[in-house]
Amino acid sequence: MAPHIRVLVVDDSAFNRVSLGKMLEKIPRVEVVGYAADGEIGLRKIIDLKPDLVTLDLEMPKMGGFSMLRLAMQSCPTPVIVISSRSSEGDVFKALELGAIDFVAKPSRPISSHFYSIQGDLERKVRDFSNCAPGQFHLPPAPDVMARRKISLVNSNPNPQKSNCPQAVVIGTSTGGPPALHTFFSSFTHLPDLGFAVAQHMPPGFTRSFADRLNDHSVFKVTEAANGDTMRAGHVYICPGGRNMLLRKVAGEVKIQIVTPSAAQIYTPSVDELFRSASVAYGADVLGMILTGMGNDGAAGTQAIHGSGGRVIAEAEESCIVYGMPKEAVATGCVSQVIPLGGLCEEILRSCRC
Repeated sequence: MAPHIRVLVVDDSAFNRVSLGKMLEKIPRVEVVGYAADGEIGLRKIIDLKPDLVTLDLEMPKMGGFSMLRLAMQSCPTPVIVISSRSSEGDVFKALELGAIDFVAKPSRPISSHFYSIQGDLERKVRDFSNCAPGQFHLPPAPDVMARRKISLVNSNPNPQKSNCPQAVVIGTSTGGPPALHTFFSSFTHLPDLGFAVAQHMPPGFTRSFADRLNDHSVFKVTEAANGDTMRAGHVYICPGGRNMLLRKVAGEVKIQIVTPSAAQIYTPSVDELFRSASVAYGADVLGMILTGMGNDGAAGTQAIHGSGGRVIAEAEESCIVYGMPKEAVATGCVSQVIPLGGLCEEILRSCRC
């Protein structure tokens, strides 16, 4: 049975506090244990109440969301879901880099019934959090903990060190993905002869800003993928939020196709769909990477890449914020290596030198 989740709501708007409280208490086994109208009160209540989860508005009087988040992670680390409008996407990524685990995009119109449109997304993310197995969820480790760990092998693949060099890398991630991707891509000091395609679970309206942020902090050219783009070495393509990205081989080149997911699909962009299409487009010449995230998206795609002769690496539990997606991928028996986040850049460069 999923554990009982105690939630603290921090928001300067009385309307938002009441609305969030109502939405949260409709979720089974969720209890709202407190409210705070600014960061100072929020920080005190985190220390006093020790909630399992905090929802946090970023723009507040006195102590704002960023200051509260930074101090909370130093003094009383607690999982935080940011509630932010689409007009503040840059702030969202800053909050994720400071330690927030996820975000929910709220409507820009204040004090409106439209605010309740976030109910489904909020409920799914709180349920995902509550379904994490004990010990599966970790707050972000310090950078020095993640750096330069030894590579560990998983004996599920009889030939983990393949001789062929990949032509492309496909990456799937969810909760904790934005800071993990930032760490990964900013680790490169020179461009490998590879193109990268990324499926990061994210709603519409945020991935372009996310791509721009990665572009500003890495040697790669990072863009939000567009229909018809050609996979190029030195380029990172981020799937648009709420869509799926497929790779198709056309006249000797691999083209990107952006498609609308089916209504039944829970997680978008789909890691499974990206990996399956990459296994067909590249065959044995693709490398898959499963990073931190909740759920099992990417497990079926891992099997597809393995079946085509390609190789899949999973992020090690010690550096994951949530060891859900990597754990499910490893459980397929089709992952060749398990590597902490700080060692992934080195492994990619090693693969290119083979």
